[in-house]
Amino acid sequence: MTPPDAAELTRLAERRRDLRQRYVLPADDRPPSTGQGVHHLALICSDPETTIGFYQGLLGFPLVELFENRDYPGSSHFFFDIGNRNMLAFFDFPGLGLEPVPEGIGGVQHVAVSVTPEVFEAAKAKLADAGVTYVGPDMGVEESIYFKDPDGIQVELIRQPLFEMPESAPEEE
Repeated sequence: MTPPDAAELTRLAERRRDLRQRYVLPADDRPPSTGQGVHHLALICSDPETTIGFYQGLLGFPLVELFENRDYPGSSHFFFDIGNRNMLAFFDFPGLGLEPVPEGIGGVQHVAVSVTPEVFEAAKAKLADAGVTYVGPDMGVEESIYFKDPDGIQVELIRQPLFEMPESAPEEE
């Protein structure tokens, strides 16, 4: 895939500016959301025990429930507490022969979880000690680290409070 040329980048920036002006309302004019937050985001893993070891053991997200998937006999459905009464859930689908998926339209690009600055710093050391490669501060994005879970799902730990945009977000007119 070829990156956009200068003319296309200009057109895309103008489109973003137009969308922002038309749809992003000032906070005082914005109606309250009809949602109450993320109950859970459900992803698919290859092995529940490996996933539990990664999310609970390495990242510190407590496992809060595990039961059989009501839609597929033998499949597990399990949930991790990612804070603020939000959960990250996983299914396994034994016997279906599912393959890893590439990044694409309709897929998950990454899951971003807000953490305190202290947890952020500790996570960098824990990931490094566990041999998990991450990128982030070394690439000019001071408030985030990105890494892959055992099944290739990209996770971002961001030391930005909930509902605040990243410090490194570019400012546009």
